[in-house]
Amino acid sequence: MDPIDRKILELLQADPTLTTNEIASRDNLSVSPTFERVKRLEKEGYITGYVALVNPYKVGNGLIVLCNIRLKQHSKTMSNEFVEAMKSFNEVTELYNTSGDYDYLMKLFVRDIHHYQDFVLNKLGEITSIGQVHSVFVIGQEKHSTIVPVV
Repeated sequence: MDPIDRKILELLQADPTLTTNEIASRDNLSVSPTFERVKRLEKEGYITGYVALVNPYKVGNGLIVLCNIRLKQHSKTMSNEFVEAMKSFNEVTELYNTSGDYDYLMKLFVRDIHHYQDFVLNKLGEITSIGQVHSVFVIGQEKHSTIVPVV
């Protein structure tokens, strides 16, 4: 990856709606090489997709909850059961396997505290591999970015 590829990645992260012409003009390239570079970056897995970022408050899911999860045991079966269940829940937007006191950290969006209570009782409560849940409610989002630094 060269500096031009890095610039293309930075531009597309900032605005994925940019056309090939717009990227080319900002990169001082012609359209055809720019198009080929973008396609190569996609093919090689540097670009994994394009999304529209939705304001959670506007769609009624303004409560962000971070949950630390400890499994009952460290086994492949329990871990797989937990991960597959989390993948099926729309509320869960991010899931990380972590080190330290907890096994997983997940981020979820819910309408309100009642929605979260329902999620814990009727979804998490049905997963037998969970040993402990520790929840943190976000009261203010001071920084949010989807941009990955390109070095």
